[in-house]
Amino acid sequence: MSIARLMQQAAAGVSAGGGVVWTDPDLANASYDSVSFSVAGQDDSVQDLFFKPDGYKLYIAGDVGNSIYEYNLISAWDISTATYFQSFSIVLQHGSPTGVSFKSDGLKMYVIGRSSDRITEYNLSLAWDISTATYSQQFAIGSFESQPSGVFFRSDGTKLYVIGFSGDDINEFNLSVAFDISTSSYVQNFSVGSQDTLPFGFVFNPDGSKVYVVGRTNSAIYEYNLSSAWNISTASYSGITFSLVSQGGTPAGVFFKSDGSKMYVVVSAGTIYQYSTA
Repeated sequence: MSIARLMQQAAAGVSAGGGVVWTDPDLANASYDSVSFSVAGQDDSVQDLFFKPDGYKLYIAGDVGNSIYEYNLISAWDISTATYFQSFSIVLQHGSPTGVSFKSDGLKMYVIGRSSDRITEYNLSLAWDISTATYSQQFAIGSFESQPSGVFFRSDGTKLYVIGFSGDDINEFNLSVAFDISTSSYVQNFSVGSQDTLPFGFVFNPDGSKVYVVGRTNSAIYEYNLSSAWNISTASYSGITFSLVSQGGTPAGVFFKSDGSKMYVVVSAGTIYQYSTA
């Protein structure tokens, strides 16, 4: 690690919760760890991934089975130690699920679907255990994005973001009641079409000053800076792109380790690749 990177970590550390300090990923110098994990045995048309904040659970949105799949990791954040655990069907609410997210305490799950143009909220009676999920409510987003491909919540539940390739943009919503999607109201959007016209997965850093977007057209991750935290209208392309071409496949989702030092990208054929970003 360079001296400059060490200085950046000391100066820019941000709490990501649970005592973990986040440092923004050095995407320009990211490298493949030669570590991967296949979930194709459960679904070979994967659309998104999500990790429990402690890195001991992994969730996958699968298009073929119209299900969310849950995996346990023996060693936190080490996908080579992942094993399949269970699944939860969302077929009664969705076709073609494209994104999955959870409330920060694991007691709610959110699934977005391309064919249904809506976000579905589920309650979990046991945190992070998808077998205990029950349908709660839905929020239609078709009038804002008819081809939604990803969903993200601010950690306090007061902001919701949806990305899609109908508008090639990120849409921002306010929630008057945290994590209650029925209280969502549209605010504004930001186009990423100048970089990629098939945006899929995306994730913000913990303080809302950066957003990272998966682009299928060029098989890459793009970094954007927000001059006003969580205000998507203030986003601008940083000029930093990380190519995923070497690993092949069609990228579908991205997620970062809680300290920002690792990046995980899933391709639609069902393989997750791990990268170092610190």
